[in-house]
Amino acid sequence: MGNASYFWNEVIMPVLSLTGYILLILIPLLLAVAYLTFVERKVIAAMQLRLGPNVVGWFGLLQPFADGLKLLHKETIIPTRSNPILFLLAPLITFGLSLSAWAVIPFSPGCVISNINVGILYLFAISSLGVYGIIIAGWASNSKYPFLGALRSAAQMVSYEVSIGLVIITVLLSVGSLNLSEIVTAQEKVWFIIPHLPMAVIFIISALAETNRAPFDLPEAEAELVSGYNVEYSSMTFALFFLGEYANMILMSAMGSILFLGGWLPPFNFAPFTWIPGIVWFALKISFLLFIFLWVRATFPRYRYDQLMRLGWKVFLPFSLAWVVLTASFLVIFNLLPGK
Repeated sequence: MGNASYFWNEVIMPVLSLTGYILLILIPLLLAVAYLTFVERKVIAAMQLRLGPNVVGWFGLLQPFADGLKLLHKETIIPTRSNPILFLLAPLITFGLSLSAWAVIPFSPGCVISNINVGILYLFAISSLGVYGIIIAGWASNSKYPFLGALRSAAQMVSYEVSIGLVIITVLLSVGSLNLSEIVTAQEKVWFIIPHLPMAVIFIISALAETNRAPFDLPEAEAELVSGYNVEYSSMTFALFFLGEYANMILMSAMGSILFLGGWLPPFNFAPFTWIPGIVWFALKISFLLFIFLWVRATFPRYRYDQLMRLGWKVFLPFSLAWVVLTASFLVIFNLLPGK
């Protein structure tokens, strides 16, 4: 009985507790991903003076479930001479990585699945691995158009990951820690968007390119690539790519909120605002950054590929590198390095 009690208390209960905690985060996240598609259509419709989804359910609120049910009933087609294992594995990689990154995201003080000291490196590694799902999808489809779309996406994501990396280095220099919770608490006096506004702008634009969103949706350019790397996918395999893209949008917005907008901290630490729970402030900041994603899509035309690469390598890279040097020099000259 003693061994059974020990096994239950030390093994089973911690596993059940962690599983419940994960589900408590994943279920709202999956609902947010589904309804982000609805909100996007509504926001763009409002900007174009039309209605958007308004038939299925009250105000069209059941439209995401109708879309999911439709895709679920479609036939999953695997192209002839494709690699079926990799073909089916690619969307799972893309969607799985977009969810696994949330393991280190702090929603409020102490509300995080894994509060590791290298959380920002974990996030950067997960976002970098996302390109593999797209490359595998393009190659495994055994078709030229998906393969060209995958190559475009790989070059685009690698190019803008360099700028995102330098943006993160700038924030880390100001904090002196790789822990995401400590990055948030370091912004109690002033959010980093104020001293590092140019880097915040670069981060938002690079996040658009990293998630293949307009005006950088070159991998999915319908005119020349017939929807790019996912053209051979149907049914739920296509849906996983689609949901992975929107989950990455939410993830990048969460990263932007943590790095530049103070995470769960209220604005200016104004007394009436401190009564609102931190997780509410965090959700509002993510919603604001997501609105920017949707606003940009409804406003700007698609870039040419040469313009995309020129912006990443000839504008963002030298400017962000210069800002890293400037930040480090300022902190050293005025003896403001963290930990001193």
